[in-house]
Amino acid sequence: MALSLPKADERIMDVHVDDDRLSVDLMDGRTIAVPLAWYPRLLDASPDQRSHWEVAGGGYGIHWPEIDEDLSTEGLLRGAPAVRLAQTP
Repeated sequence: MALSLPKADERIMDVHVDDDRLSVDLMDGRTIAVPLAWYPRLLDASPDQRSHWEVAGGGYGIHWPEIDEDLSTEGLLRGAPAVRLAQTP
């Protein structure tokens, strides 16, 4: 007997951001939740700025135009925090 598994659909369905966490609902029913501290631009943004997001990249990305932040489902699924640039004195 062949087993038929549902196909993963990693496109964005919805995004929720609170003071501690970024949660992304995917089309296939999964939810990715990561600490907001991983993304300093989102952490420092106002609740209003955090709520103004757009689906980008053919459905596989999230863009916050007011703070110029872009995340992908690929990076979120890998558990990849934002790269922090070294500051020079």
